[in-house]
Amino acid sequence: MSAPASELPSLPVTFRPTRTRVVLLAVGALLFVVITAIALTLEQLSAGERTSFVFTALLFFGVLALLSRPKVVAHEGGVTVVNLTRTRRLSWPEILRVNLRAGDPWVFLDLSDGTSMPALGIQPGIGKQQAIRDARALRALAEQHGTGSGPVR
Repeated sequence: MSAPASELPSLPVTFRPTRTRVVLLAVGALLFVVITAIALTLEQLSAGERTSFVFTALLFFGVLALLSRPKVVAHEGGVTVVNLTRTRRLSWPEILRVNLRAGDPWVFLDLSDGTSMPALGIQPGIGKQQAIRDARALRALAEQHGTGSGPVR
């Protein structure tokens, strides 16, 4: 059963695991500050060793920032799925179904080419109820704008 049009989010709308993103970026920033402070306060370290500490801290922060990147942006023309290292734009008719089953780590999109694509921007990790609401909203948008069908469980 489709949601009434009045309950659909207005486009464009961005779905992302906000709490997870905040935690990852905060931990990354904290790690960077702590490791850099250690590098600068240890007097027995050479300049090269200090530089390697700071580089390692930047590397940690970069990995955590990459993990915080996923999002799903629904707009008039379709959906843009931003995963860890890849961005893919889909038109509404390409999305046949939006799936978030019990135990799934994130939403999966069943596509018209017969494949299934993960959409890491909607994940129940820290905010399960928010992920369910987001998945239902995306499913309703897909049903309204494309050929999507089927319930989100």
